[in-house]
Amino acid sequence: MTEPMMWTLISAVSFAGLVVITIAALKGWRDWIALQRLSLQGHGATPEPASGLPASAARIELADLRERVRKLEAIAAGVDL
Repeated sequence: MTEPMMWTLISAVSFAGLVVITIAALKGWRDWIALQRLSLQGHGATPEPASGLPASAARIELADLRERVRKLEAIAAGVDL
């Protein structure tokens, strides 16, 4: 094989390999962007659990949280309970 023909063939094969790698990288980038878009929308993470607590248990938990907040506000204000 002549020298110019060999270098032309090497260049063509190298360019084809570069094109294949570029297309694969672009496909991966687009998939990664789509995944990030889904996670920002909240569809990619674990689903929100349904409210499994009965209404009375939810009210009790809410009252408990309010009491904790009241105590923390009193501590922040420097009031002894």
